[in-house]
Amino acid sequence: MNLTTVFDPASGDTIYDLAEVMRSKNAGPLYLTFDMIFPDAPTYRRVLDSGVLTPELVSALYPVVASDVSIVSFDAANAIKITIPRTGPTSGAPGDRDVYGAQQHEPLIGIRIPPAR
Repeated sequence: MNLTTVFDPASGDTIYDLAEVMRSKNAGPLYLTFDMIFPDAPTYRRVLDSGVLTPELVSALYPVVASDVSIVSFDAANAIKITIPRTGPTSGAPGDRDVYGAQQHEPLIGIRIPPAR
């Protein structure tokens, strides 16, 4: 995984600019989930078909093992969901800095998606 290429401004639009909704939240006390909802099918297909979003990329951005990353696409909603284990304390435990998991999507926002072919 070449992170330089994935974040190179010349390589396309950011996923943040393409998504209509981009958020993170708890998926139970032990997992975080990231939702990306796109405004239309062509934009969604562009992101999905680019092959950029992989467990290996997510693993490089978060301290998790690639085999623990789940990426699921929902064609009917033009949405992609990524789920990873929480890397800090469980939700609400002492030391938890984000009890709702609502501020964890930032490493994903700069990912660049190449133009559609």
